Amino acid sequence: MKEIRQDFFKGERALFKSSDLRIYDSVFDDGESPLKESSNIELYGSMFKWKYPLWYSKNIKLEDCTLFEMARAGIWYTENISVANTVIEAPKNFRRSSGITLKNVTFPNAAETLWSCSNVKMENVTAKGDYFAMNSENMTIDNFTLTGNYSFDGAKNVEIHNVKMLSKDAFWNSENVTVYNSFISGEYLGWNAKNLTLINCTVESLQGMCYIDNLVMKNCKLINTTLAFEYSSVKAEINGKIDSVLNPSSGYISADYIDELIMERDKVDVKRTNIVYNESLKAVN
Repeated sequence: MKEIRQDFFKGERALFKSSDLRIYDSVFDDGESPLKESSNIELYGSMFKWKYPLWYSKNIKLEDCTLFEMARAGIWYTENISVANTVIEAPKNFRRSSGITLKNVTFPNAAETLWSCSNVKMENVTAKGDYFAMNSENMTIDNFTLTGNYSFDGAKNVEIHNVKMLSKDAFWNSENVTVYNSFISGEYLGWNAKNLTLINCTVESLQGMCYIDNLVMKNCKLINTTLAFEYSSVKAEINGKIDSVLNPSSGYISADYIDELIMERDKVDVKRTNIVYNESLKAVN
């Protein structure tokens, strides 16, 4: 592979359709699409400062790189890309791309990032921004921190371990999502999802886990979680108390106690849900 070291690129499509390059400590300054339609490119310690750096590219590696804010919409329609030890300041990165590996990556402005992507692996990633991972599928995630609402809307086939998410409306319209050993705080968690499983998780949510087809919770805690499970088919094993439960559609719920249990016979068939608890301070039937 040809090597490029400490170079400075300006102008549109500076290395258009390039292939088989190792690029070290170089700067891509103003000029759109510098590596559009490139293939077999390795970048080390390099910087992107303008828009659309890697579109329609294949077999890309970035390590110790930086994408500045104006490198927005930077990686679209790209196949087989690995990114490590990198800061991606630019929003709207990774769109309709596949074969993505992210390790030790920081997204300080992750708005509309990872949309409609597939076959994604993430490890030690931190992101801040709304609408993260919309409509993406086949994702495995470990050690992820997210601050941003509407995350994973429409995502499919996602396995998540050891995450901390401050995210209103997370996992809406998702399908086949399993979360292990994690903390999630945010209103309206999981609405309209199908096959959402939480194992060894702590959740804080107003009206969380509603309108879900097949919600499974194992060894979980619900802190300050009210009006939970409305119209959901649920199998929930909760350690400690639940503040309030509202009109689950079917299944079973177990907890140490439930402060408020609301089962309205004109809205749900109360016989379809088995609720087990040690103490109920208030019940309305």
